[in-house]
Amino acid sequence: MLRRAQSFIAILCFSCLPLSASNTAVAQSFKTDLVISGLQKPSGINLDVYGNLYYSEIPTPGTGGGANRVVRLNANRKKSVVVSAGDPNPENISTDLYGNVFWTCESAGVIVRRTQFGTGTQSVLLRNLTSPVGIDVPLFAPGFIFFTQIPTPGIPGTEGGSNDVKVAIQFLRSYFSFPLNMGEPEPVDIAVGLDGTVYWTCRTAGVILMRNTSGEITVVESGLDSPMGLDIDLYGRLYWTEVPTPGVSGTNGGRNRVVRYTPSTDETVVINSGDPEPYDVTVSLFGDEVFWTCRSAGVILRARSNQ
Repeated sequence: MLRRAQSFIAILCFSCLPLSASNTAVAQSFKTDLVISGLQKPSGINLDVYGNLYYSEIPTPGTGGGANRVVRLNANRKKSVVVSAGDPNPENISTDLYGNVFWTCESAGVIVRRTQFGTGTQSVLLRNLTSPVGIDVPLFAPGFIFFTQIPTPGIPGTEGGSNDVKVAIQFLRSYFSFPLNMGEPEPVDIAVGLDGTVYWTCRTAGVILMRNTSGEITVVESGLDSPMGLDIDLYGRLYWTEVPTPGVSGTNGGRNRVVRYTPSTDETVVINSGDPEPYDVTVSLFGDEVFWTCRSAGVILRARSNQ
């Protein structure tokens, strides 16, 4: 309970910070350590405000009742609890302030929620989706779910693709979804900033795009090498993975990396490079800890800021 109270206090304190706080570029270095190993194709990952780390394993994609699962891990105590088992394709994960855990199931076309930090009631919130992949539930906007769908990966709308970025809004006990952007060739993951700006990675186009609260869509970063996982801290700094050479380590010529980017200063920091497949990424509220799944190595890694 003390840790939860401290987390809420940190959130309240942040809300009192001046907006210029994110305009200060600070040089940082990171120390990487192994959190857990021996996993089976870990994919999605999310760190909640209470220090719980949620991740998915997908060794049998598309197979219901198989070995796929969603797990909650205390990263410091190394104690884990299985949140869900047998889901056909639990791709990406998000959490909210109330202990609810959400994930997309790509092959089943649904978004699932489980209450009480993954030990309570499980329910399907959205059905009949077309290959939902990325998901983000903003901390300060309960009742909103942002997600991406990729039924035609790599194919833009101009060539017949039907991929899109959407928001689902809760009304009474139901969710209703609305498009935010359509026609991207491959919007893999999504993150929502404190000010309501929506960001997503487009793997095929090698870009990160944003949609502000006025509905304007612009490119944040271009020329990237297969960007995939995406997250954002309370300062508005973006964290993503690039996986141009999946399964190939840096010592064997791999070019995969984990990156932090500060839009206000245009500062880019490479947090880690050389992992064989840094699939998804999550960050603590203030960016002092960054976690990512390495799919082919079967591990979760953490980078801690030295400053």
